Amino acid sequence: MVAQTVQDIGIDVAKRWLDVAVFQTQEQAHFDNDKDGWAKLIRWLRGRTVRAIGMEPSGGYERGVAKALRSADLPARNVNPHKLRHYARALGRLAKNDRIDALLIARYTAELPTRPVRCDPIAEQLADLVVARRQLSDDKVSLANQLQQLREPTVKRIFTQRLRRIELDIALLAKRMAELVASQPPLAAKDRLIQSFHGAGPVLSHTLLALAPEIGQASRREIAALAGLAPYDFDTGTFKGRRIIWGGRHALRRVVYMAALTASRSNPPLRDFHQRLIANGKQPKVALIAVARKILTILSAMIRNNEPWNPNRS
Repeated sequence: MVAQTVQDIGIDVAKRWLDVAVFQTQEQAHFDNDKDGWAKLIRWLRGRTVRAIGMEPSGGYERGVAKALRSADLPARNVNPHKLRHYARALGRLAKNDRIDALLIARYTAELPTRPVRCDPIAEQLADLVVARRQLSDDKVSLANQLQQLREPTVKRIFTQRLRRIELDIALLAKRMAELVASQPPLAAKDRLIQSFHGAGPVLSHTLLALAPEIGQASRREIAALAGLAPYDFDTGTFKGRRIIWGGRHALRRVVYMAALTASRSNPPLRDFHQRLIANGKQPKVALIAVARKILTILSAMIRNNEPWNPNRS
């Protein structure tokens, strides 16, 4: 009996359909992105020696097929979109369509590290709430800025009413997130630990729980990289460039950076840390990034050790 060749699968996910490709054989298929389509996809995969099935996050459209694959005990994997685009450019693949993307994802999955797809309904629900709150908060800032420039009374009244509606919606989402976290003992325990940190509130806590579930398990370097706060070298030959941060989860980085602004003023140990960096010649923004990175390190250690904030240990 001849052993079957191991196969790496790529799936390009759209709202209504799935384009599927096999890296080793270049075989391709097309399925609807619904329950019937997922069932047909799983039947198509049966009998193959599948090593990994790579998918890009696609605005939530990938969740259904990812859950179906996991339920069928098939190895669904997450492909980082940013890294995938760089990978495509490195290969000289400038053309783009769904079939090409599926083959590219399959090749990336075969050749580079990927992460298992997490199917946690509570985490997904909390992430939806966090993203919605961020979007409403952005709308609130934009609307408030516009309101300052308005002179027409009717338009001003309409915008004022809309701003109040957004503020009520943000409060409603905050209440729903607090209820959701409180209903899950493991999340509630982490939430209490995070909010025991001086300067951390529900916005930071819920964002970390939703967008950085690795906190408490990942190393300090890994958690900094996940948030896009890890410094990377920019050196060549004798040239020594400035260290830069890039990549990571932008929404997470933004919230931690805002927490760093607060902590650098009101949290005594971190305020002292920030002032030492400034005194040593660090640029203000560089110093704030260092504070943000230190906040993540402290919070991760608190969760890992199951210990509340102790300023004497920072």
